[in-house]
This record gives sequence, structure tokens and C-alpha cells, in this order.
Amino acid sequence: MKKRAKIITVLFSAILLSITQGANAQSYEFTIKGNPIITHKFTSDPATLVHDGKLYIYTGHDAPQRFGLNNPQEWLVFSSGDLRSWQEHPVPLKKNDFEWAANENNTWAWAPHAIEKNGKFYMYVTIGNPVKQANQIGVAVADNPAGPFKDAIGKPLVSANLTSIDPAVFIDDDMQAYIFWGGYGKCFYAKLKENMVELDSPAISIDIEGSFFAGSWVHKHGDWYYLSYSKGFPSKIVYSMSKSINGPWECKGIINEIAGNSDTNQHAITDFNGKSYFFYHNGALPGGGPGSRSVCVDDIYYNPDGTMKKVWMTSEGILK
Repeated sequence: MKKRAKIITVLFSAILLSITQGANAQSYEFTIKGNPIITHKFTSDPATLVHDGKLYIYTGHDAPQRFGLNNPQEWLVFSSGDLRSWQEHPVPLKKNDFEWAANENNTWAWAPHAIEKNGKFYMYVTIGNPVKQANQIGVAVADNPAGPFKDAIGKPLVSANLTSIDPAVFIDDDMQAYIFWGGYGKCFYAKLKENMVELDSPAISIDIEGSFFAGSWVHKHGDWYYLSYSKGFPSKIVYSMSKSINGPWECKGIINEIAGNSDTNQHAITDFNGKSYFFYHNGALPGGGPGSRSVCVDDIYYNPDGTMKKVWMTSEGILK
């Protein structure tokens, strides 16, 4: 009897250990086979950060749809040193990590953007519900690009508004940081204070051509500043150029057509290991669609005058 009890105890301990190890798993490693690059779960709204020889992708986590809509509640992070072999890190941030949003029913977590300054990593995220037209931008901080992140200020950085979505942060050559955001036809930007968690100017409306819808991304290449964004719905990606971060911005045309099986088309443009890349999402995975999207990547190229060549979405991606 004692021997049987001991066997049961050992088996129970082994099962408990297995469950605990699974719950605390540190990473999931995978190698891309083309586009989409992440195939074991649905991911959306990619934003990129290059740090210490690795490229990090921060994404939303599209969840099973309810009443025709998805219900994302957390953000994800992946890293790679060669864009072929990837590591998924533990969930870096959840909507409920923001106490001011934890008790808000039917609010979603999407459209992250992360950046490093002064040895700290800051993640700016959208929390809200576009159906209810109530959206806010929060900011979280971490000591590591993979997190975990924690709420930095205990309140929204940009308060509730229909247009308070899709943050994009850019640090200029003089180390002044700016945050861009907006949606549904309106785009704004403001300076950030040195601490990266407070606005240092009023919100300034940007007058841009090209039927701005949402999903802004800001980067610099050579002497040019680029503001790219979603146009229309279903969305294409278009871009504007300027010699100053403060504009004026001149629309240069389409970079990326409507993504397959997805009404939205959000993106990131990144230089890494001497090449330029265009990250975006589509609905190409089995069971995918407008609310169950998947991150992809293709090469992007510049013309001698600084304009960007159109990106053709491919199933091979950067493996072609």
C-alpha cells in the first residue's frame, strides 16, 4: 500500500512539474519557411526594434473571433539575429497590466511600438474598442527589450478619443523623441520629454495627402524623413517624405497594395544587417482573415532620389 502511494505521489509530482514547466516556458524557437513568418499563432500590427545585434518584432495577438470581431488582450515579442531563426519570448505585456484599463470591459490590446532610450525600453500601445470609438495610448517600461514591461505612469499617455490609436515613436538625430498617432482620417504628433513618458508639446495635426486612415510609421533614410501610413479601407500603405521631422510632408505614392484576406495593412520599415525590410500583416494562414492576421516580411528598396520602390508581397518573402 505504501509502495502504491509512493508511486502515485511520484507520478503526481512529475505531472505537476510538467505543467509548471509548460506554464513557465521561457521561449519557443522556430525557423521561417516564407510568408507568413509566424505560423503557430495569429499576429498583427508589427513594430520593430534593432538592439544589440538582434531585431525584435512586437505584435498584437489576434484571438479567436467573437461576433465577427477579434478580442486581443496581450502583446507578443519575437527576436532574431538573422531573420531566419526566431525566438518567441514570454508574453511581455498584457492589457490588464495597466490597472486603469484592467476593469474596462470589451477593450482590446493592439498596435504596439517599442523603442530604446538611455538604457530603458518603452512600449507604446493602443487600448480601446474602435466599435465604441473609445481608444487610449498607454506606455510601459522595461530593462530588457523582451520585457517584462510594466505600466510607466499609471494612466494613459494619450487620453480617450476615437483617433488615439496606432502610436509610432521616432528619435531624431538630436535625440529629441516624437510620438505620432491617429486614425480615421486624422494624424497627430507631439514631442516627448526626456523621460519618454510625458508629452512635451501640444498635439499637432499633420496635414498630409493620401487619405490617411491609420497605422503611421516614421523613419529616416539618408537625409529624408518618411511618414508611411494606411490609406483607405481596405488599406494600402502609402508614404510621404520631408526634409524635416516637422514637415511639410509630400505624398509619394503607394508602397504596398491591399494585403491578402485582410482589410487592414499595418507595417514597419527597418534597416538590419545592411539591408532594408518591410514588415506587414495579412490573413493568409488557414483560418486567417481580417481579425486573425499574420506577420510577413519582404525586402524594400530605395531609388537614388530617396523615393521607395513598391513592395510586392510574396509567399517566399526574404527567402526568395
